[in-house]
Amino acid sequence: MFLVVRACGSSSAHIQPTLTPQRSSINVVVRCSISSVQEKEEKGTELDSSVSFPLIRAAKRVVLVRHGQSTWNAEGRIQGSSNFSVLTKKGESQAETSRQMLIDDHFDACFASPLARSKRTAEIIWGPRHEPIIPDYDLREIDLYSFQGLLKHEGKERFGSAFRQWQVDAANFIIDGHYPVRELWERARSCWTRILAHDSRSVLVVAHNAVNQALVGTAIGLGPEYFRTLLQSNCGVSVLDFIPRSEGGSPHICLNRLNQTPGSPIAGGKSGGRESSKRIILICNGSTQGNTEDVFPFGGDQPLNMLGVIQSQKSAELLLDLKVNSIISSPNKACVGTATIISQVQEAADCLGADCVPRYVEMKQMGNFDVETLFKQSEMDISNFPPFQPGWLNRVDDGLRTTLWDQSGKTWQSLLDEIDESNTEVVVAVGHPAKHIALMGHCLNLTKEWLGSFHLDAGSVSVVDFPDGPKGKGVIRCINYTAHLGRWSIPITRSTEDGEEF
Repeated sequence: MFLVVRACGSSSAHIQPTLTPQRSSINVVVRCSISSVQEKEEKGTELDSSVSFPLIRAAKRVVLVRHGQSTWNAEGRIQGSSNFSVLTKKGESQAETSRQMLIDDHFDACFASPLARSKRTAEIIWGPRHEPIIPDYDLREIDLYSFQGLLKHEGKERFGSAFRQWQVDAANFIIDGHYPVRELWERARSCWTRILAHDSRSVLVVAHNAVNQALVGTAIGLGPEYFRTLLQSNCGVSVLDFIPRSEGGSPHICLNRLNQTPGSPIAGGKSGGRESSKRIILICNGSTQGNTEDVFPFGGDQPLNMLGVIQSQKSAELLLDLKVNSIISSPNKACVGTATIISQVQEAADCLGADCVPRYVEMKQMGNFDVETLFKQSEMDISNFPPFQPGWLNRVDDGLRTTLWDQSGKTWQSLLDEIDESNTEVVVAVGHPAKHIALMGHCLNLTKEWLGSFHLDAGSVSVVDFPDGPKGKGVIRCINYTAHLGRWSIPITRSTEDGEEF
């Protein structure tokens, strides 16, 4: 149920359950689709193998970057692992923007695909650093065999049903006797062995769209059926944290950021190669005195502090690329404060001319969006809980995670109903990072065991597109986007002095 409220001071949001992976507490379980959609529906997803990542002694951060726009990107050709395209001027400009975005960040090493478009992108971003770039042939783009070099309409004309399967069921796509996406997932696992074995704390990896998807997927335990679900735009930056376990074994792995792009994540563009007509934008409330990085991430029902106000204003500016008609939020004070700022900026933007007609932005409070109350009512001792760091939800007791997960499932369905039943193309939802992490888990049809596999910061933006409508599979356009916060953004990397965790 929604409670509709008016913004103070202003003028007059169903996924089909098709993906069902499981996670082990120690090993990352990687799933692989079987050969036909019909068998997949009857038997479920087949277990391919259990992958243990190399033991690490200290926290390691890996930053993935896709190459800038290439000549074949611009022409609409299927590139695969061919090496005939180079960066366009726009691609070089995108790489330069990413270089500036990472210029103050510390990296110990850089791995890169040897293909020209990625090699050049890596050279631009790596800049004057003295350490040599490490080429790794397994970081090349997906091998697409007879598809490579064709314009997309040529692929459709020559290969018909195979091209259609490449679009809608890529995990089971077969060409020239090969399953390209499954091969790519295997290759990504071998890349992780070398990257994690390297004596470094912070690693830059510059590669390609599909292989970066496979690197993210294999890291957090998602199988090839998730191909085209975690978007990688030209020069988009994704961040993975590898955190050693006290008992040893395979490390905890957390997707800290997905697809932070040189351009706005709100701007139009295709999702997984298709146009999207529906979208949910998840905005984390701005900071309060109770959810800064140095204290427990649940500080009670507190209003925004000054930093939180600035973060909310920056989010409101980012959303000016859209016309927002309604905002859904948690009843928590910080969430309502963030939603109110966004509403006021949206309404003010339409009132700059002398003859303007004020536009009303509706605000709705959703009771099951609140998570502060869950922790307040919990029997868990939160007095000495660790700071707000990647993977912190792994430390929450099972009962509380179950409650959070179950409640978030109802919230996610409410958001899907909202975007399905209303005339709006975009639903903006403001909530606590823990809630949004759970919502993205439901979008991906995961389980509560994945809650520690994602991280969000105060004031961040995450975007989910629905190319097949809200009853289809969601495509994650970005997670934990913070570039819009400017000087108040969260650094991509941090100091890697001995003994310090990220």
